[in-house]
Amino acid sequence: MTSPARTILRTESRLFLREPGGLFWVVVFPTVLLVILGSIPSFREHSKDLGGSRVVDLYVPISILLSTIMASIQVMPGILTTYREQRVLRRIATTPARPSQLLLAQYVLHGAAVVFAAILVLLVGRTAFDVKLPGSVLSYVLIFVLALLAFLAIGGVITALSPTAKISTTLGTITFFPMMFTAGLWAPVQTMPHGLRTVVELTPGGAAARGMDQAALGNWPAAHFLLVLVVWAVGMGAIAARYFRWE
Repeated sequence: MTSPARTILRTESRLFLREPGGLFWVVVFPTVLLVILGSIPSFREHSKDLGGSRVVDLYVPISILLSTIMASIQVMPGILTTYREQRVLRRIATTPARPSQLLLAQYVLHGAAVVFAAILVLLVGRTAFDVKLPGSVLSYVLIFVLALLAFLAIGGVITALSPTAKISTTLGTITFFPMMFTAGLWAPVQTMPHGLRTVVELTPGGAAARGMDQAALGNWPAAHFLLVLVVWAVGMGAIAARYFRWE
Protein backbone atom coordinates (compact mmCIF):
# COMPACT_ATOMS: atom_id res chain seq x y z
CA MET A 1 0.00 0.00 0.00
CA THR A 2 1.08 3.55 -0.63
CA SER A 3 1.51 5.93 2.28
CA PRO A 4 -1.94 7.60 1.87
CA ALA A 5 -3.54 4.15 1.81
CA ARG A 6 -1.78 3.12 5.04
CA THR A 7 -2.80 6.37 6.72
CA ILE A 8 -6.42 5.86 5.71
CA LEU A 9 -6.37 2.26 6.93
CA ARG A 10 -4.96 3.24 10.34
CA THR A 11 -7.50 6.02 10.77
CA GLU A 12 -10.43 3.90 9.66
CA SER A 13 -9.30 1.06 11.95
CA ARG A 14 -9.51 3.30 15.01
CA LEU A 15 -12.93 4.60 14.00
CA PHE A 16 -14.17 1.11 13.18
CA LEU A 17 -13.29 -0.25 16.62
CA ARG A 18 -15.20 2.60 18.25
CA GLU A 19 -18.50 1.35 16.81
CA PRO A 20 -19.59 -1.57 19.03
CA GLY A 21 -23.02 -1.72 17.41
CA GLY A 22 -21.68 -2.61 14.00
CA LEU A 23 -19.19 -5.09 15.46
CA PHE A 24 -21.98 -6.83 17.39
CA TRP A 25 -24.13 -7.43 14.30
CA VAL A 26 -21.17 -8.53 12.20
CA VAL A 27 -19.14 -10.58 14.70
CA VAL A 28 -21.43 -11.67 17.55
CA PHE A 29 -24.97 -11.93 16.19
CA PRO A 30 -24.32 -14.75 13.66
CA THR A 31 -22.98 -16.96 16.47
CA VAL A 32 -25.93 -16.02 18.69
CA LEU A 33 -28.29 -17.05 15.89
CA LEU A 34 -26.48 -20.37 15.50
CA VAL A 35 -26.75 -21.03 19.24
CA ILE A 36 -30.49 -20.28 19.20
CA LEU A 37 -31.12 -22.55 16.22
CA GLY A 38 -28.83 -25.26 17.58
CA SER A 39 -30.78 -25.25 20.85
CA ILE A 40 -33.85 -26.56 19.00
CA PRO A 41 -33.78 -30.37 19.52
CA SER A 42 -35.17 -31.24 16.09
CA PHE A 43 -32.44 -29.17 14.42
CA ARG A 44 -29.83 -31.48 15.97
CA GLU A 45 -31.38 -34.65 14.53
CA HIS A 46 -30.13 -36.25 11.33
CA SER A 47 -32.56 -36.00 8.42
CA LYS A 48 -32.87 -38.24 5.37
CA ASP A 49 -34.24 -35.27 3.42
CA LEU A 50 -30.92 -33.50 4.00
CA GLY A 51 -28.78 -36.45 2.98
CA GLY A 52 -28.15 -37.45 6.58
CA SER A 53 -27.10 -33.97 7.67
CA ARG A 54 -28.68 -31.98 10.46
CA VAL A 55 -30.30 -28.57 10.13
CA VAL A 56 -27.70 -27.10 12.49
CA ASP A 57 -24.95 -28.36 10.17
CA LEU A 58 -26.46 -26.39 7.30
CA TYR A 59 -26.79 -23.24 9.36
CA VAL A 60 -23.06 -22.94 10.05
CA PRO A 61 -22.27 -21.65 6.53
CA ILE A 62 -25.53 -19.68 6.54
CA SER A 63 -24.47 -17.94 9.75
CA ILE A 64 -21.12 -17.12 8.19
CA LEU A 65 -22.89 -15.67 5.16
CA LEU A 66 -25.13 -13.66 7.49
CA SER A 67 -22.03 -11.97 8.91
CA THR A 68 -20.73 -11.35 5.39
CA ILE A 69 -23.97 -9.79 4.18
CA MET A 70 -24.47 -7.77 7.36
CA ALA A 71 -20.99 -6.25 7.10
CA SER A 72 -21.07 -5.62 3.37
CA ILE A 73 -24.61 -4.43 2.79
CA GLN A 74 -25.86 -3.06 6.10
CA VAL A 75 -22.84 -1.67 7.98
CA MET A 76 -20.18 -0.59 5.49
CA PRO A 77 -22.38 1.50 3.13
CA GLY A 78 -23.83 3.41 6.08
CA ILE A 79 -20.36 4.41 7.28
CA LEU A 80 -19.18 5.67 3.90
CA THR A 81 -22.38 7.49 2.98
CA THR A 82 -22.38 9.20 6.38
CA TYR A 83 -18.86 10.38 5.58
CA ARG A 84 -20.13 11.73 2.27
CA GLU A 85 -23.16 13.40 3.84
CA GLN A 86 -21.09 15.07 6.56
CA ARG A 87 -18.53 16.32 4.00
CA VAL A 88 -15.80 14.13 5.49
CA LEU A 89 -15.06 12.74 2.05
CA ARG A 90 -14.69 16.25 0.65
CA ARG A 91 -11.99 17.00 3.24
CA ILE A 92 -10.19 13.75 2.45
CA ALA A 93 -10.33 14.72 -1.22
CA THR A 94 -7.91 17.59 -0.49
CA THR A 95 -5.24 15.01 0.43
CA PRO A 96 -3.27 12.74 -1.93
CA ALA A 97 -5.68 9.91 -1.11
CA ARG A 98 -7.87 8.43 -3.86
CA PRO A 99 -11.48 7.24 -3.53
CA SER A 100 -10.46 3.66 -4.27
CA GLN A 101 -8.06 3.69 -1.28
CA LEU A 102 -10.80 4.59 1.17
CA LEU A 103 -13.06 1.95 -0.36
CA LEU A 104 -10.26 -0.61 -0.10
CA ALA A 105 -9.65 0.27 3.56
CA GLN A 106 -13.31 -0.39 4.34
CA TYR A 107 -13.14 -3.67 2.43
CA VAL A 108 -10.13 -4.75 4.50
CA LEU A 109 -11.66 -3.80 7.87
CA HIS A 110 -15.06 -5.35 7.26
CA GLY A 111 -13.46 -8.37 5.65
CA ALA A 112 -11.30 -8.90 8.74
CA ALA A 113 -14.37 -8.66 10.99
CA VAL A 114 -16.17 -11.27 8.89
CA VAL A 115 -13.17 -13.61 9.04
CA PHE A 116 -13.18 -13.34 12.84
CA ALA A 117 -16.94 -13.99 12.88
CA ALA A 118 -16.51 -17.05 10.64
CA ILE A 119 -13.89 -18.53 12.95
CA LEU A 120 -16.16 -17.91 15.95
CA VAL A 121 -19.13 -19.59 14.23
CA LEU A 122 -17.05 -22.64 13.28
CA LEU A 123 -15.63 -22.99 16.80
CA VAL A 124 -19.00 -22.67 18.54
CA GLY A 125 -20.62 -25.01 16.02
CA ARG A 126 -17.92 -27.60 16.66
CA THR A 127 -17.76 -27.35 20.45
CA ALA A 128 -21.43 -26.74 21.25
CA PHE A 129 -23.23 -28.80 18.59
CA ASP A 130 -20.59 -31.22 17.31
CA VAL A 131 -20.69 -29.78 13.81
CA LYS A 132 -17.83 -31.25 11.82
CA LEU A 133 -15.16 -28.88 10.59
CA PRO A 134 -15.01 -28.50 6.79
CA GLY A 135 -13.82 -31.67 5.14
CA SER A 136 -12.09 -29.70 2.39
CA VAL A 137 -10.57 -26.70 4.11
CA LEU A 138 -8.99 -25.24 0.98
CA SER A 139 -12.17 -25.21 -1.08
CA TYR A 140 -14.20 -23.97 1.91
CA VAL A 141 -11.83 -21.02 2.33
CA LEU A 142 -11.89 -20.36 -1.42
CA ILE A 143 -15.69 -20.19 -1.55
CA PHE A 144 -15.74 -18.05 1.59
CA VAL A 145 -13.21 -15.55 0.17
CA LEU A 146 -15.02 -15.30 -3.16
CA ALA A 147 -18.36 -14.78 -1.39
CA LEU A 148 -16.81 -12.11 0.82
CA LEU A 149 -15.40 -10.29 -2.20
CA ALA A 150 -18.71 -10.51 -4.04
CA PHE A 151 -20.75 -9.09 -1.15
CA LEU A 152 -18.21 -6.37 -0.39
CA ALA A 153 -18.40 -5.37 -4.04
CA ILE A 154 -22.20 -5.21 -3.84
CA GLY A 155 -21.87 -3.03 -0.73
CA GLY A 156 -19.46 -0.83 -2.67
CA VAL A 157 -22.07 -0.35 -5.40
CA ILE A 158 -24.70 0.60 -2.81
CA THR A 159 -22.25 3.12 -1.38
CA ALA A 160 -21.40 4.53 -4.80
CA LEU A 161 -25.06 5.03 -5.71
CA SER A 162 -26.18 6.52 -2.37
CA PRO A 163 -25.72 10.28 -1.90
CA THR A 164 -27.02 10.14 1.70
CA ALA A 165 -27.03 7.70 4.61
CA LYS A 166 -30.84 7.48 4.45
CA ILE A 167 -30.77 6.33 0.84
CA SER A 168 -27.96 3.91 1.68
CA THR A 169 -30.03 2.40 4.50
CA THR A 170 -33.01 2.05 2.19
CA LEU A 171 -31.02 0.39 -0.59
CA GLY A 172 -29.21 -1.79 1.94
CA THR A 173 -32.47 -2.99 3.48
CA ILE A 174 -34.02 -3.68 0.08
CA THR A 175 -30.96 -5.71 -0.84
CA PHE A 176 -30.41 -7.38 2.53
CA PHE A 177 -33.56 -9.50 2.77
CA PRO A 178 -33.38 -11.04 -0.73
CA MET A 179 -29.69 -11.77 -0.16
CA MET A 180 -30.44 -13.51 3.11
CA PHE A 181 -33.23 -15.50 1.48
CA THR A 182 -30.92 -16.68 -1.28
CA ALA A 183 -28.25 -17.56 1.32
CA GLY A 184 -30.78 -19.87 2.96
CA LEU A 185 -31.60 -18.08 6.21
CA TRP A 186 -35.31 -18.91 6.08
CA ALA A 187 -34.91 -22.23 4.29
CA PRO A 188 -31.59 -23.89 3.38
CA VAL A 189 -30.98 -23.77 -0.36
CA GLN A 190 -30.84 -27.58 -0.49
CA THR A 191 -34.48 -27.79 0.63
CA MET A 192 -35.84 -25.36 -1.99
CA PRO A 193 -37.85 -26.64 -4.98
CA HIS A 194 -35.67 -27.45 -7.97
CA GLY A 195 -36.72 -24.48 -10.12
CA LEU A 196 -36.28 -21.97 -7.31
CA ARG A 197 -32.98 -23.54 -6.27
CA THR A 198 -31.64 -23.21 -9.82
CA VAL A 199 -32.37 -19.48 -9.81
CA VAL A 200 -31.06 -18.96 -6.27
CA GLU A 201 -27.77 -20.66 -7.15
CA LEU A 202 -27.12 -17.85 -9.65
CA THR A 203 -26.94 -15.35 -6.78
CA PRO A 204 -23.83 -14.91 -4.63
CA GLY A 205 -25.65 -16.10 -1.52
CA GLY A 206 -27.04 -19.22 -3.14
CA ALA A 207 -23.78 -20.13 -4.87
CA ALA A 208 -21.80 -19.57 -1.68
CA ALA A 209 -24.19 -21.57 0.49
CA ARG A 210 -24.16 -24.54 -1.88
CA GLY A 211 -20.41 -24.34 -2.45
CA MET A 212 -19.62 -24.14 1.26
CA ASP A 213 -21.93 -27.06 1.95
CA GLN A 214 -20.14 -29.18 -0.65
CA ALA A 215 -16.75 -28.18 0.78
CA ALA A 216 -17.93 -28.98 4.30
CA LEU A 217 -18.66 -32.54 3.12
CA GLY A 218 -15.11 -32.80 1.78
CA ASN A 219 -15.94 -32.24 -1.89
CA TRP A 220 -14.62 -29.66 -4.32
CA PRO A 221 -17.43 -27.17 -5.08
CA ALA A 222 -19.08 -27.36 -8.48
CA ALA A 223 -17.34 -25.10 -11.01
CA HIS A 224 -20.45 -23.04 -11.72
CA PHE A 225 -20.66 -21.96 -8.07
CA LEU A 226 -17.12 -20.60 -8.30
CA LEU A 227 -17.91 -18.92 -11.62
CA VAL A 228 -21.02 -17.23 -10.25
CA LEU A 229 -19.07 -15.76 -7.33
CA VAL A 230 -16.21 -14.57 -9.54
CA VAL A 231 -18.62 -12.85 -11.95
CA TRP A 232 -20.41 -11.07 -9.10
CA ALA A 233 -17.15 -10.03 -7.41
CA VAL A 234 -15.50 -8.71 -10.58
CA GLY A 235 -18.63 -7.13 -12.04
CA MET A 236 -19.82 -5.37 -8.90
CA GLY A 237 -16.26 -4.44 -7.94
CA ALA A 238 -15.72 -2.73 -11.27
CA ILE A 239 -18.97 -0.79 -10.94
CA ALA A 240 -18.15 0.29 -7.38
CA ALA A 241 -14.67 1.50 -8.35
CA ARG A 242 -16.05 3.29 -11.41
CA TYR A 243 -18.81 5.24 -9.68
CA PHE A 244 -17.53 5.80 -6.13
CA ARG A 245 -16.93 9.50 -5.65
CA TRP A 246 -16.07 11.81 -2.75
CA GLU A 247 -19.37 13.69 -3.14
